[in-house]
Amino acid sequence: MEIKRFPQDMSTLPVDRQDANRCLLSGLFEERLKPENGSRVFYTYLIPGLHYDRPVLMLVAPSGAEMPAWLEQSFWPDFAKEQEIFLHVLVPEKEQWDLSGADAEYMNKTYLQIQSRRSYVVIQDNVYALGLGDGAVVAQQAVMSMSSEYSGFASFGELDESAMRNAESVHGAENTGKTELNVAAAKLPTPVWMGWQENSGANAAVCRYWKAQNDAAEERYSNAWADEIYFPSTICRNSQINEEQISQVRVTNGYTGPMSRELAEAVWDFLNGACRHRGFGKKFLRRRIDPTAYGFTLHTLEHQGFTRLWYEYVPESLRGSEKNVPLVLCMHGRGSSAEAFISICDMSRVAEERNFILLIPEAGVSQQRPTSLKNLLLWEGAYEGMDIDDVGFLLRAVEDTESRLPVDKTRVYACGQSSGGMITTSLGVKAPGVFAAVSPWSALVNPDKELVLPEKIDPAVPFMFLFGDRDWLCADREHGEMEFGVTSTLAAFLRNLIKLYGLEEKPLQYSCGEIRWYVYRNEKKVPMLTVGRVANMTHANYPRESWIAYDEFLCRFSKTADGKLLYMGEEV
Repeated sequence: MEIKRFPQDMSTLPVDRQDANRCLLSGLFEERLKPENGSRVFYTYLIPGLHYDRPVLMLVAPSGAEMPAWLEQSFWPDFAKEQEIFLHVLVPEKEQWDLSGADAEYMNKTYLQIQSRRSYVVIQDNVYALGLGDGAVVAQQAVMSMSSEYSGFASFGELDESAMRNAESVHGAENTGKTELNVAAAKLPTPVWMGWQENSGANAAVCRYWKAQNDAAEERYSNAWADEIYFPSTICRNSQINEEQISQVRVTNGYTGPMSRELAEAVWDFLNGACRHRGFGKKFLRRRIDPTAYGFTLHTLEHQGFTRLWYEYVPESLRGSEKNVPLVLCMHGRGSSAEAFISICDMSRVAEERNFILLIPEAGVSQQRPTSLKNLLLWEGAYEGMDIDDVGFLLRAVEDTESRLPVDKTRVYACGQSSGGMITTSLGVKAPGVFAAVSPWSALVNPDKELVLPEKIDPAVPFMFLFGDRDWLCADREHGEMEFGVTSTLAAFLRNLIKLYGLEEKPLQYSCGEIRWYVYRNEKKVPMLTVGRVANMTHANYPRESWIAYDEFLCRFSKTADGKLLYMGEEV
């Protein structure tokens, strides 16, 4: 197995127009941490045809593992291919792991670096860790100090007292600049599976730690692979719309290693069932939605020489029905993907309960930095001098859906996060005859492009804008404009909207839970612009936003057959 290095200039690699979200290279690559993070290496294995935003397994190899021989002699390359995952292998610097905490820090710095998006794209919601042999201690230390960043982890090897080194410490919050990555300084419940000879001594101390951390009940269950399974307490005082109580603690006794492929598959099935999303106050742990198992269907069309795709969801109660129902488009953010966003936005559950058809489309490509890859997914990007016409693609997706399914054309809506919020605004401005209302989240317009204010939006399209008060893209804490403290660019767009619609200059204000609301009405007291500022939230969205956007705003608007806008059945 040849060890490669990523090119310094990834922009020279062509993008596959029929499979734009595919990694541009494959094989085993040596990566070096940035100088400020220490001079250490780790290894990244990319299977041929791997797509961005697939789950990530950070594998902490045992002491003495020499690359590439250790990996080549193992089942892990085949495992990565079978599971379609990013595999990152961490190895000790001098043949033996340093259990003083230094190598746990190395592991967490690796977590940060793999999300640089220079040579491939992974998403922070899908990162899992597995420590083997004495690497189990390193994994325990790293995850204990930064549990908010891992969606699950496992350690299979004997532990000693140093495994509890970070039981009381928390990795500090990190400001990664203008990126989607946010490191939350918090200890959070985390699904964990541990294997060792017996649950006693240091092993038992770690087990007690995770049972307390995950609020585990004392009743013990078992299955074919785990002798002890502890479920979270049945007492849940909060709604589970955002945070689901799913963090089990699993223990396999009698484990002496090495790990078999069958056990690895069982462990991975357990870990990969959860994902962690950004939100207000913390990162939420939720069950992963598998598109196929859930009932999504994948659709494609050719547009500007690219194969474009979207996932479509029709609620079970509507399948086979001829009744016309609303259609909602929900767009992911920069660097994410349609498949990943299905779990993040949770809009499919809203669709199931509110009886509308849902489309989760995938963005076109763009280049984020001069020497980085050219196929980072971004709405209204560009490729080799050609602007990507994402509005045209989305309108064609709507037309295709309407040709096959009973869509109520008077109730078509759009929403989306970050770059998905920007394209949502574009749909409202450029296709007002199609969309009855729109709800951008975490963004309105692209700050990297010249702001062009619409001279008219006819017929008028109502906007609900949601953003976090710590969002680097939207909020300006020092010089913020308007009542809710947004950047000057966003303020210019919103003031123009208020002018176009003839809205009250002073909004009505109220608070509900984490959101402070600002409501701008027209002369008929219709809320044509609603802004929600979410407390203690960075650049993110969370599941409840989907419910809020649909229940409290989108569904209240519709159009007549001749295009007139209605609010709760009355002309606007």
